[in-house]
Order: sequence, then structure tokens, then C-alpha cells
Amino acid sequence: MKIDSHQHLWRLDRGDYGWLTPAKTAIYRDFGPDDLAPILARHSISRTILVQAAPTIAETEFLLDVAARCPFVAGVVGWIDFTASDGAATVQRLSRNPLLVGLRPMVQDIEDDDWLLRRDIEPAIRAMVESGLVFDALVRPRHLSRLLTLVDRHPDLRIVVDHGAKPAIADNRLVPWNADMAAIAARPWVYCKLSGLANEAGSDWRNDTLAPYVSRLIDTFGPTRLLWGSDWPVVNLAGGYDRWHAAAVELTAELPGDAKDEIFGRTAERLYLLHRGRK
Repeated sequence: MKIDSHQHLWRLDRGDYGWLTPAKTAIYRDFGPDDLAPILARHSISRTILVQAAPTIAETEFLLDVAARCPFVAGVVGWIDFTASDGAATVQRLSRNPLLVGLRPMVQDIEDDDWLLRRDIEPAIRAMVESGLVFDALVRPRHLSRLLTLVDRHPDLRIVVDHGAKPAIADNRLVPWNADMAAIAARPWVYCKLSGLANEAGSDWRNDTLAPYVSRLIDTFGPTRLLWGSDWPVVNLAGGYDRWHAAAVELTAELPGDAKDEIFGRTAERLYLLHRGRK
């Protein structure tokens, strides 16, 4: 089963997508299941993980409602306020819906770079562990040392690094991202998404632009902890779904067949859908 481990759906009139402005012309419109379905069919992808794009519980509930009516959505990664006094209770309430498979604080947009080190997020994280939810880490390279501390505090929390931590590909900068990612990958309970890299590479990217970063992620995490995602429709800002999918296929072409099966489906299934989600 091929799984797209990272895609979004949104409706602009909901009004809580602060980052989504008219300047982003290619994605400033509604995107629903009917827009994605033919793309998935073209690539023989049968399931997706639908990921939050707004820092509100209202959007999480909206996505869960969409997922309930959309057969190809296997699970939802939502959002809560981890620092709220009722954070743990909110996790417990939302996790009663089996389609919720994870939660994602939008760390890249939080002004405090030390947010991951805050002690008041601990109750919500413990509730995630108890509920079997995955922590999606939307971080940038500057957050990786803090993320490593969080990882070591919670060896029972399954964590996935979104978009390879968004390395500075456009600047051809591997250091210190590569060493920081290797340190995180040394913890076997951490996974990484092979997604979002095209958006970090600039509009004129080629496969060989991405190759050093993809190779590094494969070497450090291995196929059983690496999962492909489209980041659609955000990827429309960087060439679109088809171009990124083709690049990922080419950049993993030399791997054995079972390794490619892991990256393009089995890892996501094992991470998100073993005990939750739509089978």
C-alpha cells in the first residue's frame, strides 16, 4: 500500500490560516478531497495522512470531519495548545476519535526557539503517549538541538521530523544540519519525513540539488524510519505533486525494492496506523 504521509486540505473561509496569504497565488484557494483524488490515482497512492495547517482546535475538528467522509484519508495529524492548562484533557478528548493519529505544534512559527524545552508542555505530551499519538515536529535546523533534548526526555513518545527539518538547500548548506540530524536519528524512536525539500530548494531546483539531502536522510534514518510525503498543495509553490513524486522516485531508485516499499508506504503505516486510523 502506497501512502502519502503528509498532505493538507483547507477552506479559506474558515479564516484561521494566518500564513496563507494572497501572495501565495498558486495555493491561495480552497483545496478539497476532489482536488487530490485524481493525483493519488495517477500515482497509485491509496491512503494519505492529512496534516493540520492552522494552529486551532477548530481546524483539527474540521479535518477529522473531512477524514470521516473521505475514504483515502487514513488519519489526521491535528493541533492543540500544548501550553494550555487543559492541554492533557484536550488530547484525551480528541483522541477518542480513532482517526486522530498525531499532533503537530507549529514550532517553526513560534517566536520562542526554546519552546520545545518548556516544562508546561509535558502533561499534553504524556497524554499523547497514553493515547498512542505521534508527535509531528515541524522544525527548522535551529531547533534541532532543542528537539534532541525533547527526544531524550521522552523515549516512549514516537516522533517524526517533518520535511527533514527544512534544511537550507537553496544556500547549499549541509552543515550543521547533517550532524544534528544524525544525532536525532541515533534515537531509534524518531522517524523523518522525506517531504517538503523542494520548497526549501528554490524555484530552479533539479534532482541533483536535492540529492545530497535525500541521501543523507536515507543514510541516517534508513528506509524503515523514513516516510515519503507530498506536502501537497504547498508543493505547488515548488513544481507540484508530480514533479516532486518523480524526483523522490528517481532519488531512491538504487535502493532495493523492499526499501522503497518502506519509504513509500510501510513506514507510514507502521508509524501512524498500527493501532489508530483507517486501515
